[in-house]
Amino acid sequence: MVRITFHRIKCIGCNGCVEAAPERWRVSTRDGRCNLIGGKEKKGIFQAIVDDEEYEQNKKAAANCPVRIIRLETI
Repeated sequence: MVRITFHRIKCIGCNGCVEAAPERWRVSTRDGRCNLIGGKEKKGIFQAIVDDEEYEQNKKAAANCPVRIIRLETI
């Protein structure tokens, strides 16, 4: 299992995460920031627990993020 942590308030909406892992990321039409699909919010930080199969795509999503607000942790 992999935990994805995302600091949405710092997102600049570059779309890099969506290009790398479109089944896990979407750009909001309301504010232009990205959303972590399936993420649960706590104090402005979103987290999602996903299967190991999603690790590589989300690793690319984190690498594509110019503000480095996506973290991955194997659990």
